[in-house]
Amino acid sequence: MSDFNDKFFRTLEHYPEYCFLITAEGTIVDVNKAYVNKSKSLKEELLGDKIEFLLHKPYVLKFDHALARCEKEVSYQTFESKLQMPGDVQVDVQIFLSPCFAESDSTDKIFLIIAKDITHERQTEIDFMRFYSVAENTVNPLQITDLSGKMIFVNQAFCKASGYSAEELLGKNPNVFSSKKYPKQFWDDMWGTISAGQVWFGEVENKKKNGEPFHTQLLISPIVDNNKKVLGYFGIHRDLTERRNLEKQLIHTQKMESIGTLAAGVAHEVGNPLASISALVQIIQRQTTDDFIKEKSELVKKQITRISKIIRDLVDFSRPSNYELKLTDINENIRESIEIVRVGKKAKDIEFVQNLDVTMPPLPLVSDQLQQVFVNILINAVDAIIERRAQVPVEERGMIKVASSMDKDFCKITFEDNGIGVKEDKISKIFEPFFTTKTEGKGTGLGLWVSYGIVKSFQGDIKVESKYHKYTKFIIHLPAKSVF
Repeated sequence: MSDFNDKFFRTLEHYPEYCFLITAEGTIVDVNKAYVNKSKSLKEELLGDKIEFLLHKPYVLKFDHALARCEKEVSYQTFESKLQMPGDVQVDVQIFLSPCFAESDSTDKIFLIIAKDITHERQTEIDFMRFYSVAENTVNPLQITDLSGKMIFVNQAFCKASGYSAEELLGKNPNVFSSKKYPKQFWDDMWGTISAGQVWFGEVENKKKNGEPFHTQLLISPIVDNNKKVLGYFGIHRDLTERRNLEKQLIHTQKMESIGTLAAGVAHEVGNPLASISALVQIIQRQTTDDFIKEKSELVKKQITRISKIIRDLVDFSRPSNYELKLTDINENIRESIEIVRVGKKAKDIEFVQNLDVTMPPLPLVSDQLQQVFVNILINAVDAIIERRAQVPVEERGMIKVASSMDKDFCKITFEDNGIGVKEDKISKIFEPFFTTKTEGKGTGLGLWVSYGIVKSFQGDIKVESKYHKYTKFIIHLPAKSVF
C-alpha cells in the first residue's frame, strides 16, 4: 500500500462510518476504529482476511461484481449490502466503493470501502410501510395534515366516506368539506388544543362531495418528534352517519306511534258527534221539499262523507290489522295495482315499466292492504308527473318504473317516477299525517301515512328518495320469512 493511501486512510481512522482498504483480490489491508469497535474485533485479526468473510453470504456475489466494475472502469460504485457482526447479527449498510489508484496504474491497486450503517433507516422504512398498510386498509377514515392544516395523506376509507378522490384532497384544507354549521370559536378551540400538543376529541358534521351530511367522531392527535416539537396532525374518524340515520328512524317511528295513539282518540271523539250530524242531515233531506235546502244538505252530506273517510283512515292506522294473513304473490299484486291506476284518465300518457323478479316467494300478507299501499304510491307518482308538466314543460315522457327483487332476507319493491319530486326540506315529513305536497283540495295527506302504518304492521320498512324536478323513489322492504 502506498504512503499516500496510508496517510489518506489515517484521516478516516475516527470517521463514524465503517472504512476499509482492500486489494483487487478483496484482501483487507486496513480498517478504521468504527468497524473494529462495532465488531468487537482486534484490528490485527481483520488485516489479511478477505472482505467477503465480513459480508452476509447472499451479498458476496453482488460485491464481487461491483469490485470488478470498479477496477475495470476506474470509477466508484455504490450499492446496499449487509455486514456480518458477531452473534449472527446483520447490519444494513450503504457501500461506497472507490478505486485509490490512477487509471494508468497497473500495480498496487487499492480500493476504499466506506460502509454507512443504514439499519435504523431500513427499520424506519419497514415501520412506515407497516403503518401505511394499516392506515390505508383500515375501515376508519384517516387523514394527516401539516402544521398549516393542509392534508398530506388520506386513506381509502376517507375517500370513500367523503366522496372525494385523494388527488382532490391532498394539499387542501379540510374546510373543503365543512358543513359550515359550527362557529369560528369551535374551530379556534380545536386548533388551540392540538397546537399545544394535546389530543382533541369531538363529534363533527361534514359534507360529502355530493352534498350529503357526513357525521363522525373525530380524534385529532399531534405528531411530535423526539424533542416534543409538533410536526403535523393525525386525524381518525369514526363514521356516525349510519347511527345518525338509525336515530332519526327511531325518533320518526316513535313520533308516528304517538300520532297513531292521538289519532285513535281524536277519531273516537269526532266520530260520535259526526254520526249525530249525519243522522240529522238525512232527516232534513227526507222531510224537506225546499230545493235550496236539499242542495245545501247534499253538500253537507258530501263533506261529512269526506270527514268520515279521514276518520276511518286514522282508525285503520292506529289499530292493529284484523285482516287474515294469506300467502300473497307480490308481483301479481303489483300488476293488479298498476292496472287499477293505468285505466285512470290522468295516467293515459304515462308509461309503466315493470321489472319484476319471478323468483320472488309468496309472503304472508294482507293482499288488500298491500294493494292499498301500492295504489297510493302509484297515484301519487301520476300526480307528481302531471304537476311537473304543469310547472316545467318537458319533452320526456312521463314514466313510472316498478321493480321487485330479493335483498338478502327481504323482498324489495321500488317505485320510481320522473315527476316533480320533493324538496329536500320536506322529505322527512313525507309520511306524517295531513302532510301533502299537492295543491290545496287535491289530497288529504293521509295516503302515505296509512301506507307507512300498513308496511310497518307487516314488520317491513318504507323509505323515500327524491330530487326536486328530477324524480321520486319509494323503496319498500318486506321480510321474506314470516315474523308473525
